[in-house]
Amino acid sequence: MTDSTEHPLHEALHAHVRDSGADAGAQLADLADGALRIARRRQRLTRAGVGVVAAVAVATTWAAVADGATPRAHVVQPGTGDGTGKAALISLLPVTSSDEEACAPGSGGYSVPASATHPQYCVRADRAAGMTDVRVTSAKAAKSNGTWHVEVSLGSTDRERFAALTGSLASKPLPRNEVAIVIDGELWGTPYVTTSITGGRLQIAGPFDGDLTSATAHELAQRLDPGSGS
Repeated sequence: MTDSTEHPLHEALHAHVRDSGADAGAQLADLADGALRIARRRQRLTRAGVGVVAAVAVATTWAAVADGATPRAHVVQPGTGDGTGKAALISLLPVTSSDEEACAPGSGGYSVPASATHPQYCVRADRAAGMTDVRVTSAKAAKSNGTWHVEVSLGSTDRERFAALTGSLASKPLPRNEVAIVIDGELWGTPYVTTSITGGRLQIAGPFDGDLTSATAHELAQRLDPGSGS
């Protein structure tokens, strides 16, 4: 990864290595490196999931209005039009694996390019077990806590399907409790879920929090919203 700040545990263990024998030092160094990899993985997930966590407050309100039930913590994230005036479709797919490397040609994985804040990585998802070619009922750009996102709503049938899908993933370990958001073959996020999402309203924040600008958020909303086609 490209993070410049080392994890405190990594620094502490490596400092102790200098005062240890060769064998013990090597073991501690391995532990330090392992701790750093875990910390960086969690940091990446935090970045990728900020849009998901931020969506909890909004989605909880939506769930209460839409379902008339007790609000529950929710998760989620975009698309591009095809130039025909038709709204773009979203696929919501269960993630099977996620690696910090480029996807091999022909592997069927979805690549996220590296940036100044995160490395490139490859996400693989199960299309057969997910929801493909979903048309949302509405989409609009919004901004909260300084971050742009797109708020989308699902129809009643897709809402039930999504509740079942997220409910089946909630108890699985990372990354198999993540949902790949794919539009026109492009990955736009891998938010993780901790419970069934019943409200039918989601936030799309991009692969990493802060990826969307005002322009890209409004463009995505226009391409996803069935009412904006010409």
